Amino acid sequence: METRAYHVFGRVQRVGFRWWTHRVAEELGLVGDVRNLPDGSVEVRAAGALEALDALERALREGPPSSRVERVAVELLAGHPTAWTEFSIGRD
Repeated sequence: METRAYHVFGRVQRVGFRWWTHRVAEELGLVGDVRNLPDGSVEVRAAGALEALDALERALREGPPSSRVERVAVELLAGHPTAWTEFSIGRD
């Protein structure tokens, strides 16, 4: 198990990115959250198996068809938040 944060830059707001990320993360069996940030980027925090996190990162680098991902910054987070029991979408 590992916990990572992904900071996704580009045209990633108002294109269904959070809902798409939610679906992908749930399909991969991950827990965590996704939210829009004031600077126009999206933050994804996820915990789960290394293979699933790698698959999520690959998906985030592509994004849904309506998005245009310019770059993804990845950060390893310490620990596993026990409060996460599912993958949720944060409010704007």
